[in-house]
Amino acid sequence: MTPSATATILDGKLTSQNLLDSLSVELGALTAQGAPLPKLVVVLVGDDPASQVYVNKKAKTAQKIGMLSQLLTYPQATSQAELLAVIAQLNQDASVHGILVQLPLPKHINTLDVITAIDPKKDVDGLHPLNMGLLMSGDPSACKPCTPAGVMTLLNAYQVPLAGKNAVVLGRSNIVGKPMGLLLLQENATVTYCHSKTADLPAVCRQADILVAAVGVPNLVTADFIKPGAAVIDVGINRLEGKLVGDVDFASAAQKAGFITPVPGGVGPMTIATLMANTLFLYRQAQSRH
Repeated sequence: MTPSATATILDGKLTSQNLLDSLSVELGALTAQGAPLPKLVVVLVGDDPASQVYVNKKAKTAQKIGMLSQLLTYPQATSQAELLAVIAQLNQDASVHGILVQLPLPKHINTLDVITAIDPKKDVDGLHPLNMGLLMSGDPSACKPCTPAGVMTLLNAYQVPLAGKNAVVLGRSNIVGKPMGLLLLQENATVTYCHSKTADLPAVCRQADILVAAVGVPNLVTADFIKPGAAVIDVGINRLEGKLVGDVDFASAAQKAGFITPVPGGVGPMTIATLMANTLFLYRQAQSRH
């Protein structure tokens, strides 16, 4: 392959900054009107180092664009009942517009119980079963999960065609895989889900015009998985020998793909920017109800 055949980089840093700039303008207008500002509360239980990095980034980003944010941290031994009591309080607080409980939670806490306890109108991650149902039915009032929604914004920014295209999603988690497929379907792509039981995974992936890798296996997707000219979206974040790598073997994939996201600097920044956009979205919905 000649160097000119390398893929266009889908720059998540640049695209997320553009989104944050536009949110900052909207927040500035609210401040100028003397209106109350949107407030995001992030709840962190335990001492998972990756989670600590994420929540700090979220708080810093909110501050930078002029949004109110609060980080509530609780020890690893916090009981499920204690966490549910915190959520109940936040649900009642009219100044809070978005509630995010950072995952993963400690083993002794039931994740679904916690997500279901969040008021769906404040569920900034879009993971409440009600919001998942709204997404499934294509309801525009649904708050969409941050990572898949961020991927859609990135594809849109680079005008990657979706209608009538084959999209393959590697992974079926509630956080990324399932909602990713639904959002692609809403844009009229033909969607295939793949997972650990998929027969002849490379052959299925080679059919994809848009390939989304979200399985958490470092460098799983090699050039052999990729149709020439495909858009390859790497949602994976894995630590390998002290370095951050995705689910896609970037060096080989970039020689064959038409578009590709780097790790880091691809989907990650889009997730955080979308979290801010979702908070503003929920704020607007709350204001319209008053």
